[in-house]
Amino acid sequence: MKMFRYAMRNKKFQEFLILTVVSCLVFSGCSRKEDRNSREESGQGGSTVGNGSAYTLDTKVADVISDPAFDGYGRLIFPVDRAIDEDLRLQDVEEILIWYNNVNPDRTVEIANYLKDHASSGEKIFYDIYTEEEKEEDPAKEDTGLFFFRGEPGAKTAIVNAGGGFSYVAAMHDSFPQALELSKMGYNAFALIYRPGAQTACEDLARAIAFLHENREELQIDTEDYSLWGGSAGARMAAWLGSYGTSAFGEDEYPAPAAVIMQYTGLSDVTGNEPPTYACVGTSDGIAPYNSMAAYIRRIQKNGTDAMIETFDGLRHGFGLVEGTAAEGWIDRAADFWERNTGE
Repeated sequence: MKMFRYAMRNKKFQEFLILTVVSCLVFSGCSRKEDRNSREESGQGGSTVGNGSAYTLDTKVADVISDPAFDGYGRLIFPVDRAIDEDLRLQDVEEILIWYNNVNPDRTVEIANYLKDHASSGEKIFYDIYTEEEKEEDPAKEDTGLFFFRGEPGAKTAIVNAGGGFSYVAAMHDSFPQALELSKMGYNAFALIYRPGAQTACEDLARAIAFLHENREELQIDTEDYSLWGGSAGARMAAWLGSYGTSAFGEDEYPAPAAVIMQYTGLSDVTGNEPPTYACVGTSDGIAPYNSMAAYIRRIQKNGTDAMIETFDGLRHGFGLVEGTAAEGWIDRAADFWERNTGE
């Protein structure tokens, strides 16, 4: 825990975060504009939906946020800490997901429709992790919670944490798609919406772990051998909770995860308490250098802990599920890694 606090105060660490923001903007901006123009030229998109209709590429983000099916939590589907133009459409959500690449508009529409369909059917898909009293004491906790992507009743549980540089939560690209795929495999997957800031984010993840353990019977989930997943800043959260535990962030001590699944983040500190760890990253990542991630994994392996890394040629930061490339299917291999480190 001392190492974590030191990293938060260290001047070089702060400078690294600033350089991260600048380099990411350089790497990501042009390609997004080109991709968007390509979609417009190809005529993709459809008419804006009304209540009860399916969302399309042309649906306004504002219409999803205000959809009555979501009963007031629709705003948390998209980053609450990013300005969202009232005319922004689902096909262009990448515009508000800075530092990310390979954003798939069709996947965005699929997720929005998944959430709407399940909410409209009366299924509870969003869970508060803080009490009303806690939210009154700290209004920022209003912008937290867990989206539930249901798998098989009684199946294992995964908590997925999106990145966003600890300044916003890029769930639509960096946790919702992964959680949905895990649910299709039969797992019960939760995507955490947390407060920006490294410390508060970790506190929210610790609370989420506690919430799921305390409510596992009601949720019909198996919390034994659960896993923590994350991309970029979300991967740091998963790694820190795996190494330091929930008690380091204000909760009772709960079991460590059976596995941590990390995408594109640069960590160097190895405590010796790391759970089995899978990592993946692109060779053209200007924010999380693949050689640094490889060194991190080697240090975990040296301690006798199961760990592995996949590197993908040419991929940049924040690639998500990255369908249609050589990296496609990494999530299946990560799930296999998790399974081999469970008690079964």
